[in-house]
Amino acid sequence: MSSDVLVSMPHYDSRAVAQRGPEKDPLVELEVPQPSSGSATAGFRSAKYSPAEWFTNYRSILQQAGTDRQEAHSIQRLSKSLYQDTEAATLKTQAKGTRLLGERLQEIHCWKSELQRHIEQLLADTQALLALKTRLEKALDATETPYAIATDNLTCRARRLGPDLVRDPVEEELLKEVDLIRSIQTLLKRTTAQVVTQIKMNREAKQTLEMDWSDKYQAYNFDDHSGRYSNLSPDTQHHPSSATMQDQVCNNTAWTKFTQDNLSKALQEEQATTSLRALVEQLLQDTTEDLRVQCSCVDRAFSLRCDELIEAKTQLEMKHTQTLEQIGAQERNIVALQQAIHNKEAPLRVAQSRLYLRSLRPSMELCRDEPQLSLEGEVQQIDATLASLHQQLSEARGSLSHLEESRVTIEKDINCKTNSLFIDRDKCMTHRKRYPNISTLSGY
Repeated sequence: MSSDVLVSMPHYDSRAVAQRGPEKDPLVELEVPQPSSGSATAGFRSAKYSPAEWFTNYRSILQQAGTDRQEAHSIQRLSKSLYQDTEAATLKTQAKGTRLLGERLQEIHCWKSELQRHIEQLLADTQALLALKTRLEKALDATETPYAIATDNLTCRARRLGPDLVRDPVEEELLKEVDLIRSIQTLLKRTTAQVVTQIKMNREAKQTLEMDWSDKYQAYNFDDHSGRYSNLSPDTQHHPSSATMQDQVCNNTAWTKFTQDNLSKALQEEQATTSLRALVEQLLQDTTEDLRVQCSCVDRAFSLRCDELIEAKTQLEMKHTQTLEQIGAQERNIVALQQAIHNKEAPLRVAQSRLYLRSLRPSMELCRDEPQLSLEGEVQQIDATLASLHQQLSEARGSLSHLEESRVTIEKDINCKTNSLFIDRDKCMTHRKRYPNISTLSGY
């Protein structure tokens, strides 16, 4: 057995050396065992290393230190390149995100402006339709006056007397006017319902645009605030879950299509409103013109009828005057005939008395002499004259009766014409002066 003392070699941790980096290699202090003395160390070798072990250990330490130093330098180079590259990439990505946020802000602003323009247009269209609705309601109310006038005219003219109760052109024009007013009222009611429906659709489209505009307003504020963030902003925080893509989030194409669809719907309603406004304006103009034209036709028919009534009344009055004159003349003629008949009574009595006395002649004196023949002829003549006078008197009295009947008939017809003229001229035509003007019929 060797006399050398066996001892363990010191342990070196290479990882600890690598962690310390490129610092100067510290002096390695070997644990040199203290020489033992006495009987305790008897039979063991000495604790000292051999020169070969020392050199080996020394070279191993130097080689390990060099290797660790080179590895550290490599890691440092790689780290520097890595953080420089990542810093540049991060700044580039951040700049790109900021640029994209700016572009997104511009895009949102454009869509917001377009939405705002259509919202204002829908609001203006709705206000215009509300004004048209008011005009339609006023125009509908204004048609009640012509309808009341026309029906009142028909009712008044139904009180005409006798043969004047005729279906003349005035009545036909009044019936046309009543039918026209009824059809116009129906048309105005239907058009008002269409305007109300369009107003409702405009408001729904406007509400949809306002909701979209409100969403874009909030998104614009969020993106604007996001774009103002920088690496020096004190209010930034970590939100790890915010980078997770959500399934229900739409893509940019769907986002654009959603707004385009809303704007397309709004544009359709704007075009429908424009068409409806033009239709209502034309409708009000046409109905007003139709009513005024029919009113003129009725007034013209009334004027012609009044002229006819005045002319007929004038002729009847002239004929009435002539009839009265004829009645007076006939009455005087009858008086004259009666006087003539009365005047024939005395000569007839004289002639008849003479014939009677001569019929009392005696014997042969009772002969048909010249006086007898003359008296007989005189009596026959007077009888014939009286018969003729009585016949003429009868005819005169018949004529007088006919004249009286004509007078009564004429007077009744004059009364009819007077009543008809009063109804047409003084009542109907006066009442028609209340007919609404063009602006009232147009709903203003």
